[in-house]
Amino acid sequence: MTIKMIKNELFKQKNDINSILNTSIIEREKTADAKNLVEKTLIKVVTGPRRSGKSTFCLLLLKGKSFAYANFDNAIIKGCKNHSKLEEALFSVYPNTKIVFLDEIQNLLDWELFVNGLQRRGYNIFLTGSNANLLSQELSTHLTGRFVEIKIMPFSFKEFLLAKEIDRGGLSPLLKDNFDDYLKSGGFPELVMQNLSPKVYLSSLIDSVILNDIVSRYKVRNPQEVRDLIFYLFSNFSSEFSYRKLQFSLGISSLHTTKKYVDFSVSAFLICVLNRYSHKVKEQIRSPKKAYLIDTGVADAQAFQFSYDYGKFLENMVFLELLRRGARPNFEVFSYKTDNNKEVDFYLNKRQLIQVCYDISDKKTKDREISALITAGKELSCNNLQILTYDQEGLETIGDKEISLTPVWKWLLT
Repeated sequence: MTIKMIKNELFKQKNDINSILNTSIIEREKTADAKNLVEKTLIKVVTGPRRSGKSTFCLLLLKGKSFAYANFDNAIIKGCKNHSKLEEALFSVYPNTKIVFLDEIQNLLDWELFVNGLQRRGYNIFLTGSNANLLSQELSTHLTGRFVEIKIMPFSFKEFLLAKEIDRGGLSPLLKDNFDDYLKSGGFPELVMQNLSPKVYLSSLIDSVILNDIVSRYKVRNPQEVRDLIFYLFSNFSSEFSYRKLQFSLGISSLHTTKKYVDFSVSAFLICVLNRYSHKVKEQIRSPKKAYLIDTGVADAQAFQFSYDYGKFLENMVFLELLRRGARPNFEVFSYKTDNNKEVDFYLNKRQLIQVCYDISDKKTKDREISALITAGKELSCNNLQILTYDQEGLETIGDKEISLTPVWKWLLT
């Protein structure tokens, strides 16, 4: 592979990013905080699902600045095993710059050595990556304390409305109609802004992630097995699962392999896994988990549901918003089951208990959800209790406890 070949690809990419920079870019909610980091010497690492807008987010931060750019999804660029040759080509295309943006860096062999060398020589570095574990392991080993991670997910509801040019302070019926679209189709930026077919777009995206970010990257010997596991979890999102049940249901050879497949799916940003809270860490590890999709559009696009279960979609959406607001799964947010087996969807460690219920107009349903919150609140010494619904709101007072009821679409806009 010659330097000329690499330069040709870099010039093509330069034209592509110039086109993007000349278009209108949707401001993400994390932009303001991230702009404060631009001039810092720390390496800026932007992680998240494929096509969630990581590259565009970095371009927005760097707009108006001189920077070098390389996208390692390109076969020629990622195939360059000689880092000196790659660096020579990069700075030949982008001379006299001290800012370097390396896109999907995990695709480059020994990428951490390449980045480390640039950082030691004083370059201001921005990285994006679509593999959580690979990046975190290598960064922790080679760049301890010298990087800051920014997670970018598909559009929040606020960002969705901004992309659609809809005033979020506008009429409730319009906001609710758009919320229904958002709940069903999700928030992947290209899908939202280009009015593409959710089924075609998301099916293609999922297939690509499974093939490139799981099967190829981890050299999975039985691709159909890992695919079956992923689609099983997709079809049972917002529900509990156990590794043992997964193993036997899908006929996977070992529990270890089953756990690895789930870990691969989490690392590739297809699903998130949530533990049930316990004061004992061993109990958290042993207890059943809950699987959530990285975007609610995935379930609808794959047509897993024979009937549209709004409750599961709402619960998944609330979980994703908690992540956007900074709650880390199994650190700040858990599920919870009381001593008498009443389930609460989310426990924000020592701060809040949240129950998600599509419709609580039925007295039996309402009593069940409130009872679970009250019991959990007593066990955990937590008084901040909330029920998030599709469309009901108000305040329930039970003894000395108050429980707020809020529609999810309103909560997403707070």
